[in-house]
Amino acid sequence: MSRTLRAAILLFLLASCGGGNYLAPRNLDDACAIVAQRPSYFKAMKKTERKWGIPVSVQMASIYQESKFIGNARTPYRFVLGVIPMGRQSSAYGYSQALDGTWEEYQKEEGGRRTTRDRIADATDFMGWYMHNSSERLGISKTDAEAQYLAYHEGRTGYANQSYLDKPWLVEVAAAVGERAVMYENQLAYCR
Repeated sequence: MSRTLRAAILLFLLASCGGGNYLAPRNLDDACAIVAQRPSYFKAMKKTERKWGIPVSVQMASIYQESKFIGNARTPYRFVLGVIPMGRQSSAYGYSQALDGTWEEYQKEEGGRRTTRDRIADATDFMGWYMHNSSERLGISKTDAEAQYLAYHEGRTGYANQSYLDKPWLVEVAAAVGERAVMYENQLAYCR
């Protein structure tokens, strides 16, 4: 075997080992299809539900809104004069679109340094941790996807100060998250 062929095979093997499958499941409007296509997602969400008490449907609806189940999702770039890139809109990354600072807080308190935002089990545990703390500190029901999403998006201080009231578009988005959580909950009842 020639050196070039060996190098090509080695390169192919190394490339196939790296990276993850960050593509979204095919049918995001069907919880059963998501579970069937990505059983690891359901396993991670059930573990988070047992640990933090956040229902799978609330997690799914929040992940749908934040990243559409794309593991390496990032916020868009900002542009000056419409053409000069000036960095991303925020540091949000991964399934949960966790910001750098909030993720670091989670790592210190709960997750550990090896957790990553593009791993579904870590992302759902983060969401469970965040929403559980929102429930404890703000009195938000763990089953109230709409209020949990508002606290998740605005931060707990923003939620407490009702900053979302100045953002009618966000109130509509949160309502859609609540509706999606109900839809997912109804679907999951029949596919388990």
